[in-house]
Amino acid sequence: MSSDPMPRMTPDEENAYYADPEHQRPTGAPIRRKARMGAPVPIRFPEELLAEVKRRAEADDRSVSSWIRRAVERELQRTT
Repeated sequence: MSSDPMPRMTPDEENAYYADPEHQRPTGAPIRRKARMGAPVPIRFPEELLAEVKRRAEADDRSVSSWIRRAVERELQRTT
């Protein structure tokens, strides 16, 4: 038996679930985020590469920024 209080949902199922005001009330102690981000770093990508990054970020249900940060973190871990 899983210790997850809620079963896994697709993004569409999550959207429908949280559209109900009953499911919008916070429960439990707040979860604090990691330290604040530093200054933004402007990066330019060729259009084809950016389109692929956007597709992969969407497939992972992440923002483009979050997807790129994770890719950079993984690369840094791989090369150390």
